Formats: sequence, C-alpha cells, structure tokens
Amino acid sequence: MTLRVVVVDDSGFFRRRIVEILNADIGIEVVGTAANGLEAIEVVKRLDPDVVTMDIEMPVMDGITAVRRIMAESPRPVLMFSTLTTEGAKATLDALDAGAMDFMPKRFSEMAQDESSAKNLLRRRVRALARTRVRAAPARTGSPPPVPPPRPIVVPPRVTPSAAPLRGMRAVLIGTSTGGPVALQEVLKVLPKSFPLPIVLVQHMPASFTPAFAERLNNLCQVEVREAVSGDILRPGCALLAPGGMQLVLEGGAQTRIRVEASPAGTIYKPSVDITFNSAVAALKSQVLAIVLTGMGADGREGARALKEQGAHVWAQDAASCVVFGMPAAVIDAGLADSVLPLKDVGPALVKGFC
Repeated sequence: MTLRVVVVDDSGFFRRRIVEILNADIGIEVVGTAANGLEAIEVVKRLDPDVVTMDIEMPVMDGITAVRRIMAESPRPVLMFSTLTTEGAKATLDALDAGAMDFMPKRFSEMAQDESSAKNLLRRRVRALARTRVRAAPARTGSPPPVPPPRPIVVPPRVTPSAAPLRGMRAVLIGTSTGGPVALQEVLKVLPKSFPLPIVLVQHMPASFTPAFAERLNNLCQVEVREAVSGDILRPGCALLAPGGMQLVLEGGAQTRIRVEASPAGTIYKPSVDITFNSAVAALKSQVLAIVLTGMGADGREGARALKEQGAHVWAQDAASCVVFGMPAAVIDAGLADSVLPLKDVGPALVKGFC
C-alpha cells in the first residue's frame, strides 16, 4: 500500500526537494504540502496522511504549535526537520514533547556521508513511522488499514522483574533511538534522588543536541543527569548521557570510568549502544542491567548478547509502547530479553528492583 505524506515547510525550495525525494520511492506519495503550521492543520485534516514532515520555524504558526494541534485534533506520526544548533536542539526537543515522533537535520550533509544515503535514510524514517501509528488517527472511509510491520514479531509474554535477580548490580545501561527522548524522560522521572546505582544513557542524537537534552532531563528528574566527559566516574543517582557524534566506553578498575572517544571508521551510530554495551563486558561483567528502548534498527542487540553471555540481565520495551519497534524487537527476537515491559512500567520496575 502506498504511504501518504504531507510536507510542511515555509521554503518552497525545501518543500519541492522533499517531495521529489519521497516521490522517488514507488511506495510513498506526497499527497499535499503546506507553507505554515496553520495551513498544515487544515491540510492534514482534509487529506489524512500517514506521516507529516514538519519544519519548526515558519510564519503564521510555528511547527511546535502545529504539532501540538495536530496531535490533539488528528494525531499521526510527525517527522521534524531541524537545524543542528543549540536553539534548534531546544526547539526540536519541544516538538518531541508536543508529540512529534522523530527528527532529522535540514542540511542533508549532516544526515549521512553522501546525498544518496541521506535520501534513503529519509525514506526509511518515513516508512518506519508509518508502520507505527502509536496515536493513530481515525481510519479513512473505504481506505485500507495502516501499513503492517514488514514481518511478524514473536513477543514473549510480559514478565515483571522481581528484585532477586537484580541484586549485586553495579550499573544500569539504557540504549535507545527513535522515540527515545520522550521515553527516557518517562523512565528517569520516576527514579528518586537516592537511586542507588549509576545510569549510562546512549541515545542516537547529533552532537549539538545532547547538551540541551541532558540539561532538560536534569531539570525534569530527581536524579542528576548530565552529558558524559572522559574521566567521569560512575556514581549512584547520576545518569551520564553519551555525547552525540562520539562513543562512550566504560573502563573497569577500582572505579568504573567513562572514556569518550571518536568513532571507528564506518561506524553508523554515533553514539552506538553496541559499543557502550560491549565495553561493559570487561568493565562490569555480569553486574549490569541493560535496557533497550524504542528505536529503529538493531543497535544494542550484539552488545546485549555479549553482556548476556557474561550473565547480565537484559530488559526490552514492548511493541505496543514503542514509537518504532526495531531495537527492542532485535533483542527479543534473538532471545536475549529477560523481561519485556511497557514503557510505563520500566521506571517503577527499576525502583522496585533497586530501592
């Protein structure tokens, strides 16, 4: 079934470019465009697309306000286009709080190493969001149902973790991607200031975004949250966020430390959940709880496998509560998940297991 998309941007040049890229995929059709947020609301109501791409800064009505209205009146997945600046990062995080599901940079050179890869990435993101209509709009009269997942996922029964298996843990590691900013907020906001373990967060995010994201989480949560720097020591009640564009590696010893380093050539994810999880094998061995939340792709699966072989515990977010059931599905399909939990239960399960 062809996916229907509405493109919203005040730049006619950028609108035409996105339309051309998306329409080059025979499975995607841009059914409408809009030049500002107010116009976007009306176009979305009239055309009922599967996905909306949205600029942030526009005349008449900005993209954040438009997203908030769309999610209240005719909800569907929204992909934001953002500038990779400090102000752009803050605005994009506001858009995600308003209900947008994902974001990409407006400059294609910042998406991927070459333009062809950037175009393919945009089309893959649109397809992934169309498959996961978390807050689905009413079905169009006489229209086919939303696009199903590309393959069936066998999900084990939900298991609520008990406190017993979590004794002796030295750290909680959390990896996520698409949908992660909102998911991490929901998990971390539940934790008390006295949470007894250190937390390491790996979120696929550009370098200009992670300082603003860490600051936002720190303001929202009781635990301390900040962007990690080389030499940081893991300590209870503190969550360290991997810097965007870099890799976070754990080093063992009398105290577990952070090393922030450049990515190896050919690394797709910067930061990578697999790289951080794999480093924990030597640094922390079995004394780790690794959690994989919503995200596209399979980053985290091989790291979770290596940790599991050491006797560590692995949790995964369930399909129903994911924005994109990719990363957790990869862990679950590989038989690595000790527990599969709805997002709303992850934070309380951490409190119950450790506090």
